[in-house]
Amino acid sequence: MEDCKSMSTPMNIKEKFSKEDGTEKVDEIYFRSLIGCLMYLTTTRPDILIAVNILSRFMHCASETHLKAARRVIRYIKGTTSFGIKFKKSKDFKLLGFSDSDWAGCIDDMKSTSGYCFSLGSGVFSWSSKKQETVAQSTTEAEFIAATTAVNQALWLRKILSDLNLEQKEDTKIFVDNQAAIAISHNPVFHGKTKHFNIKLFFLREVQRDGVVTLVYCRTEEQIVDIFTKSLPASKFEILRMKLGVCSL
Repeated sequence: MEDCKSMSTPMNIKEKFSKEDGTEKVDEIYFRSLIGCLMYLTTTRPDILIAVNILSRFMHCASETHLKAARRVIRYIKGTTSFGIKFKKSKDFKLLGFSDSDWAGCIDDMKSTSGYCFSLGSGVFSWSSKKQETVAQSTTEAEFIAATTAVNQALWLRKILSDLNLEQKEDTKIFVDNQAAIAISHNPVFHGKTKHFNIKLFFLREVQRDGVVTLVYCRTEEQIVDIFTKSLPASKFEILRMKLGVCSL
């Protein structure tokens, strides 16, 4: 594919993947090798993370559709080989996080995908896109599960930064674009509707009460982690990619 045409995004916004899509199966060893290489690349290229996350779910049942999608990722990389995360000198080493989730994005089991990222003055340095272990019964629950994952990561990062003499004296803000999830993490009145995820509820309430982490609302248009949970149109994808700090170096 050295002479292939480049693509503006790693995923087709209209395409949905499933285990049985009616197309012919492909060589599993070849597909796994290809996805493995792309996984390795996600350590420096978070802009392909959601595409690799989704395609890695089909390594044991890969079809022509999945292979075509994987090749699209390569075509995107072809046009962005000079891209990477640009870190700039900063006086303020303040840990900031973003958390987001889609809802029932996986056709096969109706599970949602959580995503988060953290920055420390400039480009992001910690990120994740992962399918949730349980089926969320609402968008609020899906966002709540994603926020809990992000908070756990924030607590771990705060400990690491403390060991590096970069102790975070202020609370770490994590931006979430779901007001109901934030309200539930504060308001005990919602208890009757949230019994099925009470453990996460009390955990989030405790870390916020202790002043360690705070969930802050942000508009969906400003939610960087959208790029880790779903395929996006080229215009929005490029804006969020820039906000991640991924650009031509």
